[in-house]
Amino acid sequence: MSEDETRIRALITRWADAVHRGDLDAVLADHAEDLLLYYVTPPHDGLRGLGPYRAIWPPFFAWQAQGALFEIDTLDVTAGPEVGYAHALLRVGTPEELAERPTLRLRLTFGLRKQRGRWVIAHEHHSFPHD
Repeated sequence: MSEDETRIRALITRWADAVHRGDLDAVLADHAEDLLLYYVTPPHDGLRGLGPYRAIWPPFFAWQAQGALFEIDTLDVTAGPEVGYAHALLRVGTPEELAERPTLRLRLTFGLRKQRGRWVIAHEHHSFPHD
């Protein structure tokens, strides 16, 4: 694994840990100001910028505080000199939801770019499969 792939893996792992802890400042860290997010819920044309991205997290944290999990199951990373790509599957849900649907995973895709020598997330896509 290259040094850049290792750095990206660490960045995404820190992000997922921050989400699980409900630490909004840490969730926002390492994101580009012009971030584009395609999220599970509307708007379907995505959210642009850190302000709208910030706004999605408090309701999620409130739901998660009821005992839900948010943990990386698999994470694959590819990095070039200036751009990187990662995709992950996460176990997300309450213990009851996960018991009812044990194979359900949140699908995440990340697009990253090197900005002033540091990796930042410029694109996120979150989705659940729909049966």
